[in-house]
Amino acid sequence: MRNEILLIASLVVIYGMVLLWYSLFGKKGLFCWTVLATIAANIEVMILIDAFGMEQTLGNILFASTFLTTDILSELEGKKSANTAVNIGILTSLCFIVISQSWLWYLPNANDFVFDGIKTVFSNTPRIMLAGLIVYAIVQKFDVWMYHVWWKITEKRCGDSKRFLWIRNNFSTLLSQLLNAVLFTVAAFGDVYDIGTLLNIIGVSYLIFIVTSLADTPIVYFARHLSEKRKNKQSATAL
Repeated sequence: MRNEILLIASLVVIYGMVLLWYSLFGKKGLFCWTVLATIAANIEVMILIDAFGMEQTLGNILFASTFLTTDILSELEGKKSANTAVNIGILTSLCFIVISQSWLWYLPNANDFVFDGIKTVFSNTPRIMLAGLIVYAIVQKFDVWMYHVWWKITEKRCGDSKRFLWIRNNFSTLLSQLLNAVLFTVAAFGDVYDIGTLLNIIGVSYLIFIVTSLADTPIVYFARHLSEKRKNKQSATAL
């Protein structure tokens, strides 16, 4: 049960961190979180574990938090801010690939005891990060676009831009995460694992993404509450 407990705790803590960063720093905090989550998720995804009776890679929760980030930005700061976060994530991945690969060109000192471990981790990083970069760009742009498509539909149906947040949040993310699970698994591990393992990773990844997508809805609602509270406080101060 150790892995299961850690995964549940990670979901609570990571989503809580997203909310904390937004509460403290607004949209700039979410831009910063995008950088942190993008780098960490692309490293963490190389770890394969067993949990809930399934074989799965790590990194799913961190990557899901970037969807939470763009959903909050779409809802509260606008489509332009959400796309800015996506662009930050893309540039972050590009820069990290270059920097991490440059480490491997150095000749370690005879007393060094870290280089072999670094080499083991980051010699496998370029393909995974490149796959992650391409899929991230496609899926996140799709998610932001789909979020606003659903928003127009719900607003047209009920005449209220605030209602049915849960529809635009869940429907956009669930579609995007399905696309993500398929594209990333095939691109990153297509010739590494057999077809059975690939299908298992896709299925498990999407199952996790369903859980993380449903779990992020209350966070978006709470972020909207914080935003409205902040605006009301600023208005009262201005008066």
